[in-house]
Amino acid sequence: MNSSAPATPVLELRGISKAFTGVQALNGVSLNLYPGEVHTLMGQNGAGKSTLIKVLTGVYTPEHGEILLAGQSIQPQSTLDAQNHGISTVYQEVNLCPNLSVAENIFMGRYPRKFGRIDWAGMEKQAAELLERMQIRIDVTLPLAQYPLAIQQMVAISRSLLVSAKVLILDEPTSSLDEKEVDLLFSVLRGLREQGMAILFVTHFLDQTYAISDRITVMRNGEREGEYLAADLSRVELVNKMIGAVAAASSAPARVAMQADGAGAQRVAVGKTASDARDVSATAAGAAGAEAAGEGGGAGQSRFQSFLRAVGLGRKGALLPMDLEIRKGELLGLAGLLGSGRTEAARLLFGADKADTGSITIDGKERNFASPRDAIAAGIGFCSEDRKHEGAILDLSVRENLILALQARMGIMRAIPLKRQQQLAEEYVKALGIKTASIETPIGSLSGGNQQKVLLARWLVTDPKLLILDEPTRGIDVRAKQEIMDYVAALCKKGMSILFISSELPEVLRVSDRIVVMRDRKQGGEYPRGALDETSVLHVIAAGDQHA
Repeated sequence: MNSSAPATPVLELRGISKAFTGVQALNGVSLNLYPGEVHTLMGQNGAGKSTLIKVLTGVYTPEHGEILLAGQSIQPQSTLDAQNHGISTVYQEVNLCPNLSVAENIFMGRYPRKFGRIDWAGMEKQAAELLERMQIRIDVTLPLAQYPLAIQQMVAISRSLLVSAKVLILDEPTSSLDEKEVDLLFSVLRGLREQGMAILFVTHFLDQTYAISDRITVMRNGEREGEYLAADLSRVELVNKMIGAVAAASSAPARVAMQADGAGAQRVAVGKTASDARDVSATAAGAAGAEAAGEGGGAGQSRFQSFLRAVGLGRKGALLPMDLEIRKGELLGLAGLLGSGRTEAARLLFGADKADTGSITIDGKERNFASPRDAIAAGIGFCSEDRKHEGAILDLSVRENLILALQARMGIMRAIPLKRQQQLAEEYVKALGIKTASIETPIGSLSGGNQQKVLLARWLVTDPKLLILDEPTRGIDVRAKQEIMDYVAALCKKGMSILFISSELPEVLRVSDRIVVMRDRKQGGEYPRGALDETSVLHVIAAGDQHA
């Protein structure tokens, strides 16, 4: 790892600002990228990472600021223009042609010619040599589609070598790779670093950040929080800077509370230090077991009966195998950074993605969800974090949006009568306090908070046994957040199970009966209410850091 960078950066961003309608996406962001270094860009969703990459690659033009490449001011007007300047980008989804050969993909648009014709033999020889520089030995005459995603990304990187790129930008390249494929990619990046290339690496994964990075820039809310040598920044400090926690994460002890629940079960002892946070789960599991036994009788007993149990649930490149239990009448919180595996776990539970490993049992019966329709039939609802693309259909009315899930469960041959649709819509508009001129008002004209309430109502009309809420309060005002969470808490008291996913740690800690902390696509630990505070959550997320 090169900790002593050259005095002159190969790429320099000075005071970059970019605004969209009503949103300041970037505000005076600066960044220095040195040759022979891997510089990682870190930040939560909405921090401005993607916008910054698009400014660098000519997709967006900044309103203010300057980009300097090798000391010269440039203004890329397109991705091709950026490439011609020596800035090459490899995206999460490889943007190549799978039906063409490896060699054709590498030389696409730059085919070598001989006597007026494409020099196929020469092209294939050069393609093999370019890949050999990265220690990749494959048959370049075969279609790209025959190779795994990791190799396809190497092919995309080799195009950068072909045009002698000075800067290589990797935007979430490991999101769909397994551990061995990540190791292969990092081996290639280390080789390119030794050759003097400047690499800007965008990722959400802490382990990967510290495995490859020389320097780290943290972004938050469209601004640069700071630029650090990776060797000088602990994992806990990094997480703290990304989410803007007020806790002194590097030194403050975790306040692990001693509480007694309704069943009289003691939680965990006071006085655990922050470095002990990763060991709390064993004690927490014991307390949770006492809860599950239903001591105290009556309503408390049914509250902690198991509803859903996932064992070894996983998907290649998305989630390492994990165990998860959701109990009746319980609000289970999933905490962690963006990309930690929270949404991936929820999508597997709902059948939106197909698991490669593991099993799901509901009320003691093993279930196999081929699609979300199977999950809905089993009594599961799912409010996606992406309400504009996976939730609300903006041109449809409040009524039409509200009855979609119920209609899907009933099937297209059993249409819900209009009168019944109107009755349901009026009932839930009133119950959730949805502010709309009419149930026939297009949902796109409602505020974000009211749109979210309609999507919540969409699943409530199906009378689910388990409701998965993925970032249900993101981007809405404080009052709407409180109203939604109060309603969710009331549903739990009536026996509904809730899986609650949120990036806002105080919110997860405040409302959850139990918390599962996710980190780097795997489960980091399970804790009962009161076992963690914001500081100790940071330590669980950053587990494995010697400096934590």
